[in-house]
Amino acid sequence: MGRVIHFEIHVDDMDRAKKFYGDVFEWKFEDWSDYAGSPYFGVVTGDEEWPGINGALMKRKSLPPELNQALNGYACTIGVGDYDASEEKILQNGGKVALPKYALPGMAWQGYYLDTEGNIFGIHQPDENAK
Repeated sequence: MGRVIHFEIHVDDMDRAKKFYGDVFEWKFEDWSDYAGSPYFGVVTGDEEWPGINGALMKRKSLPPELNQALNGYACTIGVGDYDASEEKILQNGGKVALPKYALPGMAWQGYYLDTEGNIFGIHQPDENAK
C-alpha cells in the first residue's frame, strides 16, 4: 500500500509563504536548498506522536494557478482544533476563502482557502455535531 509521506507547496515568494504558514499553522521550516539545488524549505507540521506528514515549500518553476481554474494536483487538508479561529488567522494573514465552511454531517467542519501564493488547501475540524 502506498501512503503519502511528503508534500510540496510551490511558491512564488518563499518568505511570504513561510510567514503565512508559520503564522497560521505554527509550522517550522528547515533550509534544504543545498540538497535541492534551488530554494527549498522543509516543513515540520507538528510533533511526531500525532498522525500527519511533513513536507516542503519549493520555488515555483512555472506560472501560478489562475483564479477559479480547476484543481490540477492535490489539495492538502490541515486538521485544526477551532475552525473559526483558524479561518480568522488565514484571512488576517492574506489568505482568501475558496469554498466556505460547510458541515460533513456527524463528522466535521470543512472548507477551502487560497494561500498567499494562490494555492488551494483545506481545513478540517472534527465535530460529531456538525450539521
